[in-house]
Amino acid sequence: MPELPAVSRRLLLGGALATGAAAAGVGAAQAAPATAAAAAGGGDAPLPVRTPPRRRGQRSMIDVPFDVHGTVRVGLIGLGNRGSGMAEGWAAVPGCRVTAVCDIRADRATSVANRLVARGRPRPAEYGGSADAYARMLKRDDIDLVYIATPWEFHHRQGKAALEAGKHAIVELPVATELDELWDLVDTSERTRRHLMLSENCSYGRNELAMLKMAHDGLFGDVTNGHGGYLHDLRELLFSDTYYTDSWRRLWHTRSTASFYPMHGLAPIAAAMDINRGDRMTVLRATATEPKGLADYRERFIDRSHPSWKETYVNGDLVTCLIDTAMGRVIRAEHDVSSPRPYSRINSLAGSRGIFEDYAGTSATGGRIYVEPDHGGHSWRDFDSYRKEFDHWLWKKIGDDAENNGGHGGMDYILQWRTVQAMRAGLVPDIDVYDSAAWCAPVPLSVKSLAAGGRPVAYPDFTRGSWVNLRMGLDSRESDMPPVA
Repeated sequence: MPELPAVSRRLLLGGALATGAAAAGVGAAQAAPATAAAAAGGGDAPLPVRTPPRRRGQRSMIDVPFDVHGTVRVGLIGLGNRGSGMAEGWAAVPGCRVTAVCDIRADRATSVANRLVARGRPRPAEYGGSADAYARMLKRDDIDLVYIATPWEFHHRQGKAALEAGKHAIVELPVATELDELWDLVDTSERTRRHLMLSENCSYGRNELAMLKMAHDGLFGDVTNGHGGYLHDLRELLFSDTYYTDSWRRLWHTRSTASFYPMHGLAPIAAAMDINRGDRMTVLRATATEPKGLADYRERFIDRSHPSWKETYVNGDLVTCLIDTAMGRVIRAEHDVSSPRPYSRINSLAGSRGIFEDYAGTSATGGRIYVEPDHGGHSWRDFDSYRKEFDHWLWKKIGDDAENNGGHGGMDYILQWRTVQAMRAGLVPDIDVYDSAAWCAPVPLSVKSLAAGGRPVAYPDFTRGSWVNLRMGLDSRESDMPPVA
């Protein structure tokens, strides 16, 4: 049975806003001034982006549940650091079986298969040795879900191929790097009636899900702004000769100015703001600092014989995107992997009655909070008691299993468990193709804005008007994993 939405303060408090947006009409909402400057009669109008019409026969995938699967059979494409690390998590989820593994380097497929067998799992079929090995794997009839963890430039092609082969797909970040590719994935999902989801593990982080519940329960009052991103010093790994195969990730810094990877922080903020579920992102403008970090690191630590000395880096160290929403909120999304700094996804959400900031507190959770009427005196408080009170049901139910079976503090396994549970129980996915496209759109939109000197760029509405309707997402209702026969 499809999952029924819980009646929460979020639905009660947000109902008036959503009703107002619907009453104004989708066309009116989309045509509204996209920035404060435009509303006041000044500033540059946003650069337009094309919204292709929905083709005849296509239908929205919003609120479409999975067919019920007794066992979810998973095929893996890409078995480098990320893909191989996720393999055992998929195999550990009750009712899930890894039936096939694929990498262009055949020895990686064999290595992952051997590891699964050593853990008592059935041996998956192995594919590899050529660039089209994944296409051969997709012809199998014992795969329900394809997990894709290849370099970014292959995500669109392989994700689309999985959908067209009749499989659901879950794709590592980003699902695509160009606007036409994002639209193509939306259209292909609608045409094939198969779901494509961004493998956004950070959306299932414990702090992020607690922040989501707090926002939807009205703890912050009217949410006005949020900050998220990906700030991670990757310089040593980027110059490693073994970590990123063929240096694929460093080479992106030589050929694009994009904000490559803001989704880890953007996605949780977007979920807390009900993006695509009563609000939508309307305009993006980007700024970037000079590309200094990688060249400086190379100068100090990399031998002159290294092939990186032939490279010129063009991607700014810190790329910042400011994003407006239809409801007047502002999101700041950042990306920086080239500077010396502690790790942070920022995770900050603020409203008329308070604020939460992650990666800033001294408590075990790493978060700090200030909300009225609980707090006063302009003093931050630890997040610990609030996370306990607003802990998401997924962490209460399987938190111990997650910490024992998955990386990144357990959120990898939470993502995998919830995906398998939704497929086995016939539920609507928490993250759909429209969320996936919207969260990844800053990649191409930042390029367009930066090329125009930071001018605002219109944000595509991948839902084609359905964003005005409140619906469930990551704030799901508690349910059980179906028993394994």
